[in-house]
Amino acid sequence: MAKVVFYEKPGCGGNARQKAALSRSGHELDVRDLLSTPWTAEALRAFFGARPVAAWFNAASPRVKSGAVKPESLDADGALALMLADPLLIRRPLIEADGRREAGFDADLIDAWIGLQPAAAPVGEGCPRELSAEAAACVAPAAAGPR
Repeated sequence: MAKVVFYEKPGCGGNARQKAALSRSGHELDVRDLLSTPWTAEALRAFFGARPVAAWFNAASPRVKSGAVKPESLDADGALALMLADPLLIRRPLIEADGRREAGFDADLIDAWIGLQPAAAPVGEGCPRELSAEAAACVAPAAAGPR
C-alpha cells in the first residue's frame, strides 16, 4: 500500500470520510493542515496538473459560492495568488503518493492510482451537509482564524 500525504481542512467531515476510505484501503496517511501549510505558487500548482484553472477551486468556498471569486475568469497566476492569500479557495483534499500529486477526491482516479476499497456509501468531494448553523464550523474552523 501507499504512503499518502493528505492535505485537509481540519474538522471537515468530507475529508474525514476520505481519510477513512484511504485507511480502510491499507494506506498510511501523513495528514497535514492545508490551511496552515506555507504554500508557494510552484508547490500548489503541482497538484492541479492539466486541469482547467476553474477546476482548481473549491466550489463550496464561501467566496466562490457568493460570486466574489469567479474561477472561470482567472488565469493560472491570478488563481494561485488568490489561493495563496485564501487557502479555503483550494480544491481539497490535496493528495500526494508515489511521486504524483492530485487535487480533489475522485474515487475512480484514486482507485486506479493507489487502490481504494469500495465503501458502503460513496466517498467523494464536498460537504454532505447543507450549509447551516450546524455546518458553519466547516466554513472556517476557529483554530485556523479568519480566512
